[in-house]
Amino acid sequence: MTVHFIGAGPGAADLITIRGRDLIARSPVCLYAGSLVPQALLSHCPAGAEIVDTAPMTLDEIVARIEKATGEGKDVARLHSGDLSIWSALGEQLRRLDQLKIPYTITPGVPAFAAASAALARELTLPEVAQSVVLTRTSGRASSMPGTETLEAFAATRATLAVHLSIHTIADVVQRVLPYYGADCPAAVVYRATWPEEKIVRGTLATIVAQASEMSVERTALILIGEALGREDFRESALYSVDYRRRFRGG
Repeated sequence: MTVHFIGAGPGAADLITIRGRDLIARSPVCLYAGSLVPQALLSHCPAGAEIVDTAPMTLDEIVARIEKATGEGKDVARLHSGDLSIWSALGEQLRRLDQLKIPYTITPGVPAFAAASAALARELTLPEVAQSVVLTRTSGRASSMPGTETLEAFAATRATLAVHLSIHTIADVVQRVLPYYGADCPAAVVYRATWPEEKIVRGTLATIVAQASEMSVERTALILIGEALGREDFRESALYSVDYRRRFRGG
């Protein structure tokens, strides 16, 4: 028996990997984060599968349900939204399963920041404009930020910022990064990227707070900040330049 942790993607049911889909299809038990994982993905579950919404459950209850499946010799598909590498509570679940000697696999998914980039039709890194993307958040009830990981420290790099789980504090976010990027710096808010109810607002640090307030959203929205969101006068990449010799093109 194996627990298959699967990144379910940002929202659209067809943005799951083939591997993830196939693992769901052969797992007789499916635990999914019902508040964020689209119901359409459950259509991949085999007939008669036991489907459990973990949104109202505690970690102890989730692990107990996995242990029950272990005793019954059943594989479990454990669906999380987005990708498992960030803010997924994967680490604490793996620690429990390691202690119980329950085997597992991990299948990555499309992360929210990648879905937001696609929705905006913007590359988050541009030559000589931004070559780094910072994935961060602000402190919340579930988890506080380490003292060394501040918005100010990240903003000082002028990298593209992808601020998750913070739409409710967007005014504070903007105030803290404004001295580093300036009022004219492009900014955007993407709500539920790839979902049918997706919403997008584009502006600058001077306007984005007012624009976001008109969206009337309180969660599952991503704040993006950085020059790469709006620059058109960037240098083309040397990768495809006729003067750039490389292994696959005459190098």
